[in-house]
Amino acid sequence: MQPNRMIAPIAGLAIAISLAANVARADNDFIVYSPYVVQGQSEVEMYGFSTQDGRSDLNGASGYNISVAHAFTSWWKPEIYIGEFNRDPGASTHPSGYEFENTFQLTTRGEYWADVGFLASYAHNKQPGVLSRAEFGPLLEKWSGHFDQRLNLIWEKEIGAGASSSYVFRSAYSVSYKMDFNKASFSPGIEVYMRPNDNAYQIGPVLYGEIRTDAGKEFEYSLGVVHGINQGAPDRTLLFRVEYEFF
Repeated sequence: MQPNRMIAPIAGLAIAISLAANVARADNDFIVYSPYVVQGQSEVEMYGFSTQDGRSDLNGASGYNISVAHAFTSWWKPEIYIGEFNRDPGASTHPSGYEFENTFQLTTRGEYWADVGFLASYAHNKQPGVLSRAEFGPLLEKWSGHFDQRLNLIWEKEIGAGASSSYVFRSAYSVSYKMDFNKASFSPGIEVYMRPNDNAYQIGPVLYGEIRTDAGKEFEYSLGVVHGINQGAPDRTLLFRVEYEFF
């Protein structure tokens, strides 16, 4: 099956799951994924977050992830998270497990109104009493001149003995304006995170940057802060991401 012929069945699956979704806890994955896959490109990435809030049950939570990836085809990029570390409010930082993530680019860039991809991952959790999980959902991206918009719609399902039958939904959206300067670019933007099952909604400014070399190597980074817009979300969450891409 060709990637662009997979859109209809995948979209139907996503809709069916969303209608069946019930209440459960969502994953704090503060990143807005792109559907694009560049064949032959390898990546080393680290990203994380840290919360600030006057309430002790929301202050001081953090998470850090280190991953490596390689795009074996023009439409498939597997990624392995070799280190995942988390800290709950009032606790210490601990390793939480490993993750195998896959990005599938389903349409050719510019072929339709928006470019479509699909995310599928399995996260093995080694913390006592915490189940492993699967995540999946469509990734959308739309370029309009210098403006770039991304939308992720992700569902999560616990796996293992005692796993809930419920699916957890979350979504993330970003819009940015790209400014190119020779071998570098800067893109001020906004990110939005919506976790209805946690009753947590956040929005805030983010700055994306990219430095390119003649050898096809790129260094990308982003820094931002998203603010809680309701009582279920922390007042502030600091975000960062650094990524090195090469062939």
